[in-house]
Amino acid sequence: MFSISQENVPADSLLKTFRNASRPERWGHQGDCFSVTINRPVSLAEFVREFYSSPVFRIERFLLRFLAGSPSTDAQVRGVADGTGDSLAVWRVGARTETQLLMCDRFERTRSWFRVIPLGPNETRLQFGSAVASRRHLETGTLVMGDGFRLLMRFHVLYSQILLNAARRRLLRAR
Repeated sequence: MFSISQENVPADSLLKTFRNASRPERWGHQGDCFSVTINRPVSLAEFVREFYSSPVFRIERFLLRFLAGSPSTDAQVRGVADGTGDSLAVWRVGARTETQLLMCDRFERTRSWFRVIPLGPNETRLQFGSAVASRRHLETGTLVMGDGFRLLMRFHVLYSQILLNAARRRLLRAR
């Protein structure tokens, strides 16, 4: 869909390597990665700003204001994108590098990850992924995804692709 591919989460992504949480063993087991290549240079700040400012994500921001009591502003989007802010709606910045940003929700149940990979002077690979905290299965003791998250997985995959495509389209228009 939209020339977006689903890939394995890269081993060096903050989505896999960042374990700063109250129960770090719950992370690194459930995650996804979607990517698309765009024919222009794109900074991490640009990618994050266009992602969180897209009309699709504005709907999520609106819903979070009323359903979770977590409003967000365009100034917060700019701050998180450029590294001067550390929170947006229900998320806080967990970790940041020059090419990656990890956002952690305040409940420590989900994470969102962004990455830009320069492929040349006029080409950038955009990656977006999410992770869900695992829980211990009562009978087996293994780490598994919760039932609620498992039920929403088809919607999540489609929604992630729509969000990444919306950011891609905004970046192409901003040329």
